[in-house]
Amino acid sequence: MAKIIITGMAGFIGFHLAKKLAQLGHTILGIDNLSDYYDVRLKEARLAALKPFSNLTFQRMGLEDSVALNTAFADFQPDYVVNLAAQAGVRYSLINPKAYIDSNLVGFGNILENCRHHHVKHLVYASSSSVYGANTKTPFSTTDNVDHPLSLYAATKKANELMAHTYANLFNIPTTGLRFFTVYGTYGRPDMALFSFTKAILEGKPIDVFNHGKMQRDFTHVDDIVESISRIIPKPATPNTNWDGKSPDPSSSFAPYKIYNIGNNNPVPLMDMIEMLEEALGIKAIKNMLPIQAGDVPTTYADIDALARDFDYRPKTQLKDGITEFVAWYKDYYKQDI
Repeated sequence: MAKIIITGMAGFIGFHLAKKLAQLGHTILGIDNLSDYYDVRLKEARLAALKPFSNLTFQRMGLEDSVALNTAFADFQPDYVVNLAAQAGVRYSLINPKAYIDSNLVGFGNILENCRHHHVKHLVYASSSSVYGANTKTPFSTTDNVDHPLSLYAATKKANELMAHTYANLFNIPTTGLRFFTVYGTYGRPDMALFSFTKAILEGKPIDVFNHGKMQRDFTHVDDIVESISRIIPKPATPNTNWDGKSPDPSSSFAPYKIYNIGNNNPVPLMDMIEMLEEALGIKAIKNMLPIQAGDVPTTYADIDALARDFDYRPKTQLKDGITEFVAWYKDYYKQDI
């Protein structure tokens, strides 16, 4: 059994990962600043659901607080670190860029420094499918160049990958970056489409459908994300002995550094997702068709061959099943409001 720090533990993915790892018997220290980017009560409900685990503790702090973070690392002495804390959201980065600089850049720098000084065996961190930006070749591959982000959020995630590579190179810290593709599921984020659409439809309000519905997303169930992470944690990144600077592979390095996509490998048209949601709710949506928003990309589609090869896992949850499960959870959780 290992000692694992999970940052962003009150967040959507962090909550589900902490629950799984605690069930497996690992000792977990969860860190989160409980930001008010979305309803803090949902974050508190996630933490409440984790309270029965005696092998799990929680500390409230922001990653920008280097003194508190240093103390937490020194006291806990983790074997592994999973950094999921970040200011999320493409659209929010257009109106509050400082939040992304503080959390995603300064905060991640503090994580790297603590991994360096406390001899962490493996740093696993969240990147994003957003780094693919203006790329149009699909499926998106980790061997593709990703130098044209379309939002500050995406740029900070690309920067995290570059920062991680530097520490892997200079200090021999194994780092693995995970590019998540449109994660959904129970206890999800209210700013994500499935959650916000469900809320609006049940309240009889219109849903905003951007790019006039001509969008595709590689919807990935949170259980598949968490299963992938749990397999990756105990297998630190290793140097690629075949790496060649004349034709560099962006997904690996001469240093202990690796990048993986975690997606469902199956892009679904947005209008198909809406139809599945309407069926699960038994209500037709009122659709407000709008142009594409700044920072959005029309299609996401993950190449996950490397994940399957190295960890013998491919996400398997079908979107229709995941939506049915989510709707049941939503109706139960918000029953007082329905």
